[in-house]
Amino acid sequence: MISSISEITQLWDRALKKIEERLGDKLLFDSFFSGSYIYEIKGDTIVVAVNTTLGAVMIKSRYYDIVSEAIYELTESNFKLDFVLESDIQSNKQISTSAGKQYPYFQDAVINQSLTFENFVVGDFNREASQAALMIASKPGMMFNPLFIYSNSGLGKTHLLHAIGNYVQKVSKPGAKVLYIQAMEFIDEYVKYVRGEKDSESLKDYVSSYDVLLFDDVQLLAEKVRTEEMFFSIFENMSNHGKQIVITSDRQPSELSGLEERLVTRFSRGLTVKINEPDKNTCVEILRKKITANGLDLSRFDDAVLVFFADKYSTNLRELEGALNRLIFYTINMKHIDYVTLDDAVEAVGSISGSKTIATELNETKIINVVADYYNLVPSQLTGKIRTGQIALARHIAMYLIRNKLDVSLKKIGVIFGGKDHTTVMSAITKVDKELKTDEDLKTAVAELEKRLKL
Repeated sequence: MISSISEITQLWDRALKKIEERLGDKLLFDSFFSGSYIYEIKGDTIVVAVNTTLGAVMIKSRYYDIVSEAIYELTESNFKLDFVLESDIQSNKQISTSAGKQYPYFQDAVINQSLTFENFVVGDFNREASQAALMIASKPGMMFNPLFIYSNSGLGKTHLLHAIGNYVQKVSKPGAKVLYIQAMEFIDEYVKYVRGEKDSESLKDYVSSYDVLLFDDVQLLAEKVRTEEMFFSIFENMSNHGKQIVITSDRQPSELSGLEERLVTRFSRGLTVKINEPDKNTCVEILRKKITANGLDLSRFDDAVLVFFADKYSTNLRELEGALNRLIFYTINMKHIDYVTLDDAVEAVGSISGSKTIATELNETKIINVVADYYNLVPSQLTGKIRTGQIALARHIAMYLIRNKLDVSLKKIGVIFGGKDHTTVMSAITKVDKELKTDEDLKTAVAELEKRLKL
């Protein structure tokens, strides 16, 4: 019988050695099994904690038998296996130990431990909101109250709410009570409250007992008069007692139609900040962080893939992350490839893009891909910093074609090609344009490229 912590640790260490041998791929092993451990053994089930959602999915779907066989050889018992996220385990621990009784409201409310300031990618588009959130988290209830963050959907408002909650509880005010709730959860709890289904404790008193309230999507309270009245009472109670309130919405307070004027007025008296749409460079950086967070090697992804995704999904970071998750699953689980190219990316997201012409329509990424292929290069060499003759020439031609065939701005072209200054881009384009008048080889190359691009 395996019971002690040391026995459990030794079992998993020995199992990992067998698993690595059978996989025969250290990169694959490190990607999905690094940092894993047996969390607990419950009856005939071994619960294994892993670092990423992708790791849990991949082990369950593709490597379950390998793990199961290793465990059987070591224990001679047919254990069932369950794979869970380490962050979920930590969250559950926090919930179970944070209070000595079962609360009647918001049973599913929890601060997501994985959404922090450390992994929130900051760019010009969200810098003001990020700085305001960190300022509030550092001194909750002592500065701007409420903090009101607004933006279009999928640009990081919810991430900032959880980041505030994590920072307060772990850094600035350990032991503080922090409640994160979505507007629809609040509406549902209010309906149960007025029906008498939850009368053991006042909803208003319960929420007001928290030190920090993180309220997501407040615009959903519009036209719900009695629910608004309850929220107003909570808002006033917490504000009067110096407790921090942070609110998110899809529009600024003055544009919140359907909400009581007294609520809108109070929203406006604190600090209101907006998150704009991100620039392409920031989107690329977000993708890099997400890839690394999933335990994957960045060198396995062509730079053109990241530029393509950043260009296509820059208006919604949630969609950007979803597309990346599909790409990772598709290329690892379906295609079984070690290096992800632009063609792989186009194929992976084609079914969710709403368009069947991604691979054929003319865009920056296609031009880069075609030019790279013509010169026997990979797209990342064109968008990188290597300046050898052949690569530099191909890069200049790609810039020239993008500028002249798509009328893309010099600034955007600079972003696509690794953040180059617009004057550098202009110089390259001018050089190609000038040499086309006298260089027959260059004329032939450009003509062939235009033919391949079907211009």
